[in-house]
Amino acid sequence: MSVNSMTGFARTGGGVESVEWFWELRSVNGKGFDLRLRLPPGFDGIEAKLRALAMKRFSRGTIHASLNLTRQSGTSTVRLNEAVLGQVVEAARRACEITGGQMPDTASLLGLRGVLEISEAELGAGLEAEVLEPLVSDFESALGELAAARAAEGQRMAIIVDQLIDEIERLTKVVEVAPARSVGAIKARLGEQVRRVLDAEQSMEADRLHQEAVLLATRADVEEELKRLYSHVAAARELLRDGGVIGRKMDFLAQEFQREANTLCSKSNDAEITAAGLAMKVKIDQMREQVQNLE
Repeated sequence: MSVNSMTGFARTGGGVESVEWFWELRSVNGKGFDLRLRLPPGFDGIEAKLRALAMKRFSRGTIHASLNLTRQSGTSTVRLNEAVLGQVVEAARRACEITGGQMPDTASLLGLRGVLEISEAELGAGLEAEVLEPLVSDFESALGELAAARAAEGQRMAIIVDQLIDEIERLTKVVEVAPARSVGAIKARLGEQVRRVLDAEQSMEADRLHQEAVLLATRADVEEELKRLYSHVAAARELLRDGGVIGRKMDFLAQEFQREANTLCSKSNDAEITAAGLAMKVKIDQMREQVQNLE
């Protein structure tokens, strides 16, 4: 099963008789699924059908869908506002009496604002099933194109995420084989830390000294963090391999990766391990940016 992105774009057009239209769909990331429709007046009746079609295709992402429709003829009506015309004629007649001028001709009167009223019929008014059905069918085609665009983007993102996982695993191995984690290095470091404790507390009892040594050893041990990092790497690869709706799961894994990397850096007292941990955190941030766009 493929991995899909939540981002994509699609555009389809069609028409019948004197009506032409095109659908434009844009998809961006979102926590759940949300379809935001922009329809011309008169098309509220098909909204429920459009939503049902979109929900069959997608489970996550915010989709902005707009319908642009034009009619080639019969969309406008012209009406003479006789009341306004009468007032204009009366005003013109009075102006002629005052100034001695001539009355304006009919063409001039009709050109005055408010004398002629032009109204646009609702684009959806009078459209029968033979028009609405292909309109909905074209929307379904646009959904298919959008799904293909999201799948293509998802495959590109999956490659990037897979490469980042490889890099996180490589950095985990760098920490695992770091010379500072050798038995000899750990003993030497613990010995130095115990001497510092003794210098600070000359009267420390043997039991207390043992507790301090155990605490120092525990803080220096990153074995558990390494095991969990390897486990997260395996889980992330399995999710990518299985595909489907994995965005939330991958985002959760990215948080777990970050938690282990933070702990590793906080425990580190070696420059090489710290550098690898910081580099790992950068890669994890990059991975999370990618997976937050996955469906």
